[in-house]
Amino acid sequence: MILRAAWRAVALGAALTVCFLRFGFARLRGPISMERGALWLHFCGRIVMASLGIRCRVTGHPPDRGLIVSNHLSYLDIVIYAATVPCFMVSKAELAGWPVFGFMSRASGTLYVDRSSRLSAIQVTEQVAERIKGPLPVLFFPEGTSTDGSGLLRFHSRLFTPAADAAMPVTTAAIRYVIADGTPERELCWFDDMLFLPHLWRTLCTAGFIAEVTFGEPRIYPDRRTAADRTYDEIAAMREQNVAAPLTSPAAQ
Repeated sequence: MILRAAWRAVALGAALTVCFLRFGFARLRGPISMERGALWLHFCGRIVMASLGIRCRVTGHPPDRGLIVSNHLSYLDIVIYAATVPCFMVSKAELAGWPVFGFMSRASGTLYVDRSSRLSAIQVTEQVAERIKGPLPVLFFPEGTSTDGSGLLRFHSRLFTPAADAAMPVTTAAIRYVIADGTPERELCWFDDMLFLPHLWRTLCTAGFIAEVTFGEPRIYPDRRTAADRTYDEIAAMREQNVAAPLTSPAAQ
């Protein structure tokens, strides 16, 4: 287990080095647009996911426009979604100050919201309204924080406003982690007051695991509250269906 973690730590360091080199070479050719930054993060997500021994199983079709909304289990979700679909992400404001990952999020055009500030929520809503006019979707976690996976928190509705006002599609996504040795998903979730580094080490020690991502159909909603309520129900149903479905555990990495 320790050897597995050490190997993955080295692989993660190598993957991040490749990411930064790629960004540096791209920057030498000129300014990097927000779209190019998001595509860079898409590349980074794929190689970081591989370095952590994560395999991904996708059901449904990742959208290429509008909003994507998902349940939230861990910082790992960001890696998985970055690898799965080029997009702009909405994240908590604290992420901007994280070493390494803060830079990566800033460079890829992430929008930061301070959940304790109404002004911040209004500003980010305006930014989302501009971004969804572009060629890439915007992904956010309407629960506002990550959980232990036992249930969904009430969805915050404000960030649904731009899609409802512009009649843009909203696509649900449900993420789930399946660990090779049958360990409960909760062990990979990052929630409450967990410290990042101890949790990352535990993740590096974990046997091989699969990230299962299920995308729903794009839908247009008449208002933000309807969008929040119906996507909540859809994601809850997708999670329940996934948990009940028989599956083959991934081979240990």
